[in-house]
Parts: sequence; C-alpha cells; structure tokens
Amino acid sequence: MSTVAELPKGYQAIPEEDQRRAKELFDKADQLVKQGGYDYAVELYLQGLAIDPENVDAHQNLREISLKRKASGGKDLGMFEKMKVKTNSSDEKQNLLAGEKLLAYDPGNTSRMLQIMQSAQKAGFFDTVLWIGAIALRANAESKKPDYQTYLSIKDVYKEMERWKEAADAAGLALQLRPDNMDLAAEHKNLDTLYTMHKGQYHKSFRASVVDMDTQRKLLDEDKDVRSEDLLTRAIRNAEAEWQAEPNEAGKLSKYVDALLKTEQPAEENKAIEVLEDAYQRTKQFRWRQRVGLIKFGQLKRMDRSMREEIQKNPSDADARKRYAEFVRERAETELGELTQWVEAYPTDTNYRFQMAQRLFALGRFDEAIPVFQHVRNDPKYRVDATSFLGRAFLENKFVEEAVDTLKASIEEYQLKGDEKSKEMYYWYARALEEKRDIPAALKGYSQVAQWDFNYRDVQARIKRLRGQPTPG
Repeated sequence: MSTVAELPKGYQAIPEEDQRRAKELFDKADQLVKQGGYDYAVELYLQGLAIDPENVDAHQNLREISLKRKASGGKDLGMFEKMKVKTNSSDEKQNLLAGEKLLAYDPGNTSRMLQIMQSAQKAGFFDTVLWIGAIALRANAESKKPDYQTYLSIKDVYKEMERWKEAADAAGLALQLRPDNMDLAAEHKNLDTLYTMHKGQYHKSFRASVVDMDTQRKLLDEDKDVRSEDLLTRAIRNAEAEWQAEPNEAGKLSKYVDALLKTEQPAEENKAIEVLEDAYQRTKQFRWRQRVGLIKFGQLKRMDRSMREEIQKNPSDADARKRYAEFVRERAETELGELTQWVEAYPTDTNYRFQMAQRLFALGRFDEAIPVFQHVRNDPKYRVDATSFLGRAFLENKFVEEAVDTLKASIEEYQLKGDEKSKEMYYWYARALEEKRDIPAALKGYSQVAQWDFNYRDVQARIKRLRGQPTPG
C-alpha cells in the first residue's frame, strides 16, 4: 500500500515558474564568479533567493562565494550599511534574506546563521532550515568557546519542525556544556526516543516531497481501505488484534498502548490506562503501573499548558488565575503520589527521588523535602541542584543559618558564573542573608545578580530598599 509522506504544517512550496525565474539569476551570478565579480554575484544570488528561497543549492553556492570573497580580502559591510539591513520586520522571508545578506559579508557569524534558521522556519522554508542548521551547529561546535544558548535555540527550531534527530544532536552538544542539567538530559533522552519512533517519516528534501505528492495521493485514492478508515484507528485495531492473539506478550501490549497514545485523545489514553492497570494486576510488574503514571503526567502537562494559555488571553481574569493556582497544587499532589510509588519500586533511582523532593517542596512540605534532598545530593549528578533546593527548603522552613551555609556551599561548588543556575543560587543566598539581617553581604549577593541580569526577579527593588536602610553597626 502506498502512503503519502505528508509535509509538515506551514511548509511553503515554491511554484515551478518562480524556480525557473530564480535560476536565470543564479546562472548569471555564476558567470560573474568566474570573472571574480563576487560582490555583484552576491547581490544576484540574493535577488534569486527572494524569488526561490527554498533553493538549497543556491544557498550553498552563495555561501561558497562569500567564503571565496573573504579569502580574497573582501571586507564586511560597514556599520552604516548594516544599519540599513532590517532583520526584524514582520515579514519572516525578508528577515531571512536580510540575515543571509549579512552572513554573505561575514560568513563566520554564528548569530546570523541562527537568525536565518529561525526566520526560515517561521516562514515555512524547511529545506533552508536543514541546510543552515547543520552549518550553524558545526560552526558553534568548532568555535573556541561554544555557546550553550545557541545549541538550545537550534534545538528548539528543530523541535518546532519535529526533526527529532537533529534536535537530539543539538541537545546532546548542549548537554556536554551542562552535564548536570537533568531537565536537559531528560529532554535529550525523549528526543532520541521520538526519533526512533518517527525516523521512517523523515523528508530528505521537502521540495522533492512536493514533486511526489500528487502521484502519491493518486495511489492512495485507489486504496479503498485507506479512504474508508483513519490511519491511527487502523493502527490501533491491528495492534489490538495482535495483542489479543498473544495477551501475555509484553511487546504486543506495549505496541497496542503506543498506538492508543499516538491519538493524544483522552478517551484513548484512558483506555490505555485501563489496559496497563489490568496488566499490572495480572503480572505485578511495576513497569506497567509506572507507565500509567507517565500518561497522567502527560495529561496534566497538557492541562497546565491549556490553562496558562487561557490566562495569557485574559490576564485580568481573576477566576482563571485562582483555578490555575488550585490546579498547580493538585498537579503537584498527583505527581507526588506517582513518584512516591516509583521511589518505593526503584529505591536506587536518584532521579525519581529528586523529582519527589521537588514536589514536596512545591507543596510546602519542607520537613519531608529536606531529608530527601540531603539524600539526593550524595549523587554527584544531582549534588548542585539538590543542594540549592535544600538551602531554599531550609530558608522556607525558617532554618536561616542552615540555609546560608548550604547555599554558600552550593555556590562554591558550582563552577560556572552568570548562567541561570548561578543567578538562582546567588539570589536565594542573598535572600537567606537578608533574612539573617546580614545586610552588607545580602546586598553584595543581589548586586552580583544584577550585574549578570539587571531584570532578574526583584533584585532591583531589593537593592534599592536595602540601600535605603541603615546597616547594623
């Protein structure tokens, strides 16, 4: 049976007539390159790309021209010329072309590469995203000081396009710079899993997929089964039949559950929960019960996103904010219940224990959270994060001296300065010092945060207030 390789939502196909018009400009530019006319060739390529922005060969040829131009002594655009190039218009195609022009005169600029990638994704030029994304990733990795945020930005663009392998690669490189970031490690693992699940659906070229689309759809129209039955429904029916034929085969059960969950529909998810709970009762294998918890986590995450979107649309809706606050607490309680069972089933898994402690913290159950954080920080992978949370738990529980000492130890152990994690540590250390009434030391901590990020939390207000007070003699 034939299947249509559906293009991602938002992809912009370029009409064949525009492709032909653009090629005429590219051919003229190539003739100029042979004569050493790099600057005019660059302009012709940019004119052609304005007509056909999805021509990856043209993008690559332009890049090679820019590299040759630089090697022959070509200079970057001057400051005033750069100011004329608008990169933040409401037209993402124009932003893409502006970024590419600036990159053509400064081919090693990773920030321009990232700008092109982001604009191309928003404009729907996905072949261009894949082309520049690979270049940007390599350029960042080969720089003397790879930038962590650049890796994350590249990863996010790939995630928007559901290019799971490329997103996983970017996350993996970011993880090398922040090996203790457990959230990033979990995301990296999830991206790898998504790639494994969807690797058969990848487009080598979106433009080629457009060419094949009409033929594929005609073949599908000839297949009555596909016309009459939704693909996901058919996948569920087939997986269920295989499982029922061998109900004790774990792989068949997992396949059936996977098929149900792909729908992302509450009714099918609840059916998966029923099947998993029944399997757990029959086999007493906790992995089935744990997967029920994972499904609930996903449902709660979707509900959280939906409620936050509602608040963003109506920020003055007090009732919506109240409902969300109640939901946040209920979510933490539900997740704590699940994680408590996971810790009991897998007592050596530090990650589950750390997540449990975070929920206890969120619920204000500091007496219970403190000993768990103390246990978790014995694991080197979690030492910094657990120690930071431990200090905050001491502070919230009014053990101020213990909070000061713990947060100070966390700061001393953490090597990086100025990133989000260090700002968080210094901020709460200063809060603990303020609570201790050590105003000069508190001010010093707040000041350090302000020097890194002037708009961080309420540091401005705290500094101004404390500087207006007399310090203890």
